[in-house]
Amino acid sequence: MPELPEVEVTRLGLLMSLPGRCVTKISSSNKRLRLPVPRKLLGEYVLGSAIATIDRRAKYLLFRMQNGAIMVIHLGMTRKLGLIASTTPPAPHDHLRLLLDDTMELRFNDSRRFGCVLVWTPREAEAMEAEFDARLGVEPFSRKFNMQYLRQQGCSRKTAIKNFLMDGRVVAGIGNIYANEILFAASIHPLTPAGLLAPGQWQAVIASTRRILKQAIRSGGSTISDFLGSSGNPGYFQVQFKVYHRGDEKCHQCNNIISKIIVGGRATFFCPYCQPIKTE
Repeated sequence: MPELPEVEVTRLGLLMSLPGRCVTKISSSNKRLRLPVPRKLLGEYVLGSAIATIDRRAKYLLFRMQNGAIMVIHLGMTRKLGLIASTTPPAPHDHLRLLLDDTMELRFNDSRRFGCVLVWTPREAEAMEAEFDARLGVEPFSRKFNMQYLRQQGCSRKTAIKNFLMDGRVVAGIGNIYANEILFAASIHPLTPAGLLAPGQWQAVIASTRRILKQAIRSGGSTISDFLGSSGNPGYFQVQFKVYHRGDEKCHQCNNIISKIIVGGRATFFCPYCQPIKTE
């Protein structure tokens, strides 16, 4: 599933071309995504309207229309949302195509159909966004992502710090890839209970989170299988991984062997020497 960097890379790419463009035609497949495609609402509030700007909240993209409506897209597992010439034949799994007034098409391709498309009408958009926002954790680049907040959220938890960081109700946008890399950079074992982290460790988590996410965005995100940015190009942050997907390989920092375990049902990679366990 795309994480914050991949979604932000997609947003930045689309921002170069989409604002001001009017949607002149909408085509969709007859296949259900995670939720049914809201064809009626798309026709009423997106068709014929121009895109004002694009924001990101957690792993979602918010297309703000000039008429006040908001089209929300979650990329799902297969991570393809891009601008393509309208003369290009539709690809398999192109489930939504928005033709623009410059003859380009915004196409949402989702082979596994775990993504979703929502439309908030101009009348309900403000309330819906507030409700949506309240269900999500703080953004890692916001001022609210600070030691006071993290200690308050984690002080009484026995939850492993890796699961804590991946809890979208606490921190928005961090998934398995970047949780592994953040904890290695902060020298914290992924199984360390969140409630046992010292102030200095929380500061290390904050600094590592922001640094690694920024590096990943600058690198175009991580392409493990099929992520492509809005321009159709893969990311290359994966060549900078320190631990993720490197089980049984040597640690770049200490030359010892990286371990792989399962935490919360997800493959978890760490260096036992650089990230010693703390249980009490």
